[in-house]
Amino acid sequence: MRIGIDLGGTKIEGVVLDHDGSELLRKRVETRQSEGYQVILDTIVRLIGDIEAEVGEKCSVGIGTPGAISAVTGAMKNSNTTCMNGQPLLEDLQALLDRPLRIANDANCFALSEALDGAGQGCGVVFGVIMGTGVGGGVVFNGKLHQGHQHIGGEWGHNILEQGGPDCYCGRKGCVETLISGTGLAADFHRHGGDRSLIANDIVSMAAQGNELAEATMQRFFDRFGRAMAMAVNILDPDIIVLGGGLSNIDRLYTEGCEQVARYAFNDEFITPILKNVHGDSSGVRGAAQLWGCNEI
Repeated sequence: MRIGIDLGGTKIEGVVLDHDGSELLRKRVETRQSEGYQVILDTIVRLIGDIEAEVGEKCSVGIGTPGAISAVTGAMKNSNTTCMNGQPLLEDLQALLDRPLRIANDANCFALSEALDGAGQGCGVVFGVIMGTGVGGGVVFNGKLHQGHQHIGGEWGHNILEQGGPDCYCGRKGCVETLISGTGLAADFHRHGGDRSLIANDIVSMAAQGNELAEATMQRFFDRFGRAMAMAVNILDPDIIVLGGGLSNIDRLYTEGCEQVARYAFNDEFITPILKNVHGDSSGVRGAAQLWGCNEI
């Protein structure tokens, strides 16, 4: 049996999959990131111990994390759970759990799950995209995860989309993540005079009800989605694009958003399917467990 751990900013979720991918058990606890790195380590170890006590055996463990393991230092990098950056997460957890682990970026885990038995099943090249609080991506070739030489494969969210745009936690301005994430959509609405108490879901609903300010925000959002996605399509030319995260629930992304990708992609026509995920919020944690059944390239 395989345990998958999805290490998020507010929650840590664990799942157990048997040999055929069936889910046997699921548990969720708070991340408590404000209490620091060591508390996160202890919480992960305790969660795995509780899961193994319930299933009655020691399992292989895969972990999906925000950020990635540096190919140079072996420490965490690029995580928006900033207390983990610079920390030897893999080394520390392997010592505490006394076994080898597999770790990958959470967007890579999402892409792997959807490629193996989700919306991208049977496709040769799958680009899995997360659009939620941030923007991430992962690439799977013929069932094999492509993390890349520097472990940044698929990280389209930190390409600069608009010079001089909003500040990003990575230190740059105008990253894709700052403009087409949930927080980015809401911030754009606020910059144009919208109610600062409203979040992305509110703005999407208001646009559907005919609010002009909200609709203008959505039109900018679809245009930015088209420009950002076209960059990835022009480089990767995937067989399918699978969307995840909270914004994947915006139905207009699969019509108007797709039309904008077609407008900017370098081709006479755009035939790449852009589909919603199959496993929903479970894709990341399932993909973490599936790291043990998957080779990398």
